[in-house]
Amino acid sequence: MLTLMRSVSYRGAKNFLIFSVIRTLSSTSVTNATAGGEGWLSKLLHVRKIEPTKDSHSKLLSDTEKIYELQIHDVKPDLIEPYLKGYEAFSQKLHQKSEPAELVGSWRVEIGNQDQFVHIWRYNRGYVNANQVLTLCREDQELNALSKDLVKNIISRNSQYMLPFSFWGDPEPQNRNSMYEMRSYVLKPGTMIEWGNNWARGINYRKSSAVAGFFSQIGQLYMVHHIWTYKDLLSRKEIREAAWRKPGWDECVAYTVPLIREMRSRWLRPTSFSPIK
Repeated sequence: MLTLMRSVSYRGAKNFLIFSVIRTLSSTSVTNATAGGEGWLSKLLHVRKIEPTKDSHSKLLSDTEKIYELQIHDVKPDLIEPYLKGYEAFSQKLHQKSEPAELVGSWRVEIGNQDQFVHIWRYNRGYVNANQVLTLCREDQELNALSKDLVKNIISRNSQYMLPFSFWGDPEPQNRNSMYEMRSYVLKPGTMIEWGNNWARGINYRKSSAVAGFFSQIGQLYMVHHIWTYKDLLSRKEIREAAWRKPGWDECVAYTVPLIREMRSRWLRPTSFSPIK
């Protein structure tokens, strides 16, 4: 590889510097691999082959029939208060009429897409409950009236049906008086198993701040959402930096970064009626 690099013609000191850096990185990677381990560059550029399987990815990554619905609402800035009152009324009425429909968490985005709200619902009997709720929202007059009042405050809406990663478990009501971060990733098609394999190990390095992990089934596909809890922004910084000092965390990052097409982070504050605070 070094011989090939030397044979490439280049112009000026800038190009020489670029090729020198490439040779240095290449040499380091080769040396580390020869010593018995993969170099950082090799890990970052390497996506391991996924073996064929007769089971769906969903069955391999999740061990529950529960379905979660993610709702994201962009709200008119001057109508935040009526929106919150309307959504609380709607969620209470929906739970009264369909007990299996359970609001898991409700947050307002403080950093990221401002005037945006994130809600997560759980359907304990999976698509059976999800179908019941869709029919109820379409046909019930009370819910229809509440929904019509609610959408007057909304600019746009988006939803996904998701499954929880088995190694995260199910999010439960809690009152930590905390802030939350939702990190969302769009993965390359065919890499979900690889993501799950690496995070099944990686989650152990940050278990204390982990709240929930999901992957999409309907809506935007090959999308993953991880939710973390922190006391504040400084706590987030300290916890994330501490993970890098633990042997093995760097490998989780190195093997999952090449799987990502797009990513974003939302800093969240729970609403007054959120079961997770």
